[in-house]
Amino acid sequence: MLKDRITYHKGLFREHTELRAQVNTRRAVTLLGGNLVANSRSDDSGVSARVYKNGVYGFASAAEYSDESIKAVLDAAQENALFMDSRVCKNKPALPSVGTGSFSLIADVKDIEQKTYIEFAKGVDAYIASKYPNLASRTVAVRSDSMEKLLTVSDGYNSHSLLPRSFVYIFLTAQAKDGGTVELYQPFGGYGYFSDVFTTPEALFSGIDFLYSELMKKAEGVYNDAGYKDVVMHPDLAGILAHEAVGHTVEADLVLGGSVAAHNLGKQVASELVTMVDFAHTALGQPVPLPIYCDDEGTPAEDAVLIKDGILTGYMNNRETAQHFGMKPQGNARAYLFSDEPLIRMRNTAILPGKDKLEDMIAAIDDGYYLTMTNNGQADTTGEFMFGVCMGYEIKNGKLGRAIRDTTISGVAFEMLKTVDMLSDSLIWSCSGFCGKKQPMPVGMGGPAVKCKVNMGGR
Repeated sequence: MLKDRITYHKGLFREHTELRAQVNTRRAVTLLGGNLVANSRSDDSGVSARVYKNGVYGFASAAEYSDESIKAVLDAAQENALFMDSRVCKNKPALPSVGTGSFSLIADVKDIEQKTYIEFAKGVDAYIASKYPNLASRTVAVRSDSMEKLLTVSDGYNSHSLLPRSFVYIFLTAQAKDGGTVELYQPFGGYGYFSDVFTTPEALFSGIDFLYSELMKKAEGVYNDAGYKDVVMHPDLAGILAHEAVGHTVEADLVLGGSVAAHNLGKQVASELVTMVDFAHTALGQPVPLPIYCDDEGTPAEDAVLIKDGILTGYMNNRETAQHFGMKPQGNARAYLFSDEPLIRMRNTAILPGKDKLEDMIAAIDDGYYLTMTNNGQADTTGEFMFGVCMGYEIKNGKLGRAIRDTTISGVAFEMLKTVDMLSDSLIWSCSGFCGKKQPMPVGMGGPAVKCKVNMGGR
């Protein structure tokens, strides 16, 4: 656990200052066909300081965490801020105050032995190898990462935070009926250290069985028809769409850069059924996948309502952009490593559930598709998106039909969201990936099943 060496140095602050100590840990084990092909542990730690002066920032960092290093980092950040101010001369006012207070560590820091990951992976792999010997290939990847941060600020909330995640990724490949191969993968896990998230390999066996069953259906699958189609998106697709195609467009720094959201505030951008929120730590009375209580500028984290009943109502901000747009900062400034400056980032972004049942949504489509798994995607600040779909089913006369092979969906997010006419009554989260906006960042994303219209690619 990080020892607090930074609070003592608060007396050295001369301008608006953020002083942060941080440790990032990463643990990885990979078995390919039963062979250990990756076995790594890494830690990145250090201290950084950021100083605000008249609209510009000075930043400095160091990998050594000592009193001497902290003083040097503070001096360098202060000098950098003074230099930038003398050259840029923005003459902007002080950042808005967010009050004062503190957040304490709410969980224990743990360091799991590497052999725990290896033995768990071996147990999972042995089950797959013995039960499904007909597979073309199998991969078991164990991943754990965490971010521990100590933050003290001249104005705002001091905090000691911890964000651990643990996952087991299963990749299965099989021969397809046409002689090629098909692949599916599934992450298992979530928030917490490995020993908190996983008990025994047996706990994953039912999920692996389901993944294999889906893979066998895909191996017998057909190619979908291309065109503008009625679809039901599984919550996993809805979540990544909310994050990639919508969420990034309403990050205030990208709004200032000319995103599609810049001219749509207060306008209808989705069906009135759609409400989208970037949650801080609690959603609908339940903890979110990656709870954030305070950001890296010392702003207490609150939910940011982005779309309300189809109307674009707000952006995600840091203190500076919140002042620019006349909005309240709600804790969206986050940095990945100690050597990174905080950027405006999503936390746990989701479309809220509706009132419909999944079976009724499928029954409402005469000719379309139920899309269940995605493997990649991209979007830009215009809201245009394209995502790979690696699993889905035909819908014929309101009933599920044959599995489909790999395909793509594409469109413009704000236009696609206007076609939403049904939302399921459940909210499903995922948090296994990283968002890649300049720095990687663990994020949560979620939503209900969504019935809408979208462009689908063909074979």
